[in-house]
Amino acid sequence: MVFGIDPIVLIASLMAASTPILLAAIGELVVEKTGVLNLGVEGMMITGAVCGFIVTMETGSPGAGFVAAAVGSALLSLIFAVLTQVFLANQVATGLALTLFGLGLSALMGQSYVGLKSPSFPAVNFGPLADIPVIGPILFNHDPMVYVALFTVVGVWAVLRYSRLGLILRAVGENHDAAHALGYKVVRIRILAIMFGGACAGMGGAYLSLVRVHQWVEGMTAGAGWIALAIVVFASWRAGRVLLGAYLFGGVTLLQLNLQAAGSNFPVQYLSMSPYLITILVLVLMSAGRRRNALHAPGSLGRVFHASS
Repeated sequence: MVFGIDPIVLIASLMAASTPILLAAIGELVVEKTGVLNLGVEGMMITGAVCGFIVTMETGSPGAGFVAAAVGSALLSLIFAVLTQVFLANQVATGLALTLFGLGLSALMGQSYVGLKSPSFPAVNFGPLADIPVIGPILFNHDPMVYVALFTVVGVWAVLRYSRLGLILRAVGENHDAAHALGYKVVRIRILAIMFGGACAGMGGAYLSLVRVHQWVEGMTAGAGWIALAIVVFASWRAGRVLLGAYLFGGVTLLQLNLQAAGSNFPVQYLSMSPYLITILVLVLMSAGRRRNALHAPGSLGRVFHASS
């Protein structure tokens, strides 16, 4: 037993707890691979949380709620895309504004839904596989979005590593001028990548309101978007490491809750603040050009692309 909880249950809970951050982080990875830095992940997640909750309550279908969350956050991310890629607004300032806008918009949209409980999202039925000792409860007893997140990570990894599309995305992120000279539509590619990142962040936010909490609570993302940004950097912009990073941060959150439940004398406040301290450290590291190079950041990350250049 670990902190009074069966290790098998602990690992299974870890996978579920990490899903929102994993979805947001893998989406942001694709965005940053094209050379765009979107600091609006938090705003997109909270928008997805409220859009998913509203549609689920109106339709009774959590699946429809997740689709609505993806669409709503993708449309919100389109605002960022147009401002930064068409009107060449500063990416950092626009991303921060997007977060503030998302937080305010979600609070307004969710006023009539506070205190309501959403329908449950049943686990996928794997039949006999779920009864396999140890492996069954860990891998085959989750809701569908846990598997969607895992398949998304595998898909992004495969596309970036083995496909022509992945090569184009990486080329745009490393040197947008060279990619433009080769005939690639840099602005179009980046806009589509930004919308993909928004959709992933929206589904991550919806997971919080529809699966973890089953309620809409204003500001419920509580910094998850910033943690997702930090994970991308820690992972050195690699999909496999994003999965490990998300599980690490999810494990810290789960450990904090278990320590509280077990009545431990260890100050859980240190665990609570550690993800945010690490996020601040990551943002500081990213501000230094040499350190960014050491972290293998995309060469054009955060730089403005002029189509006429």
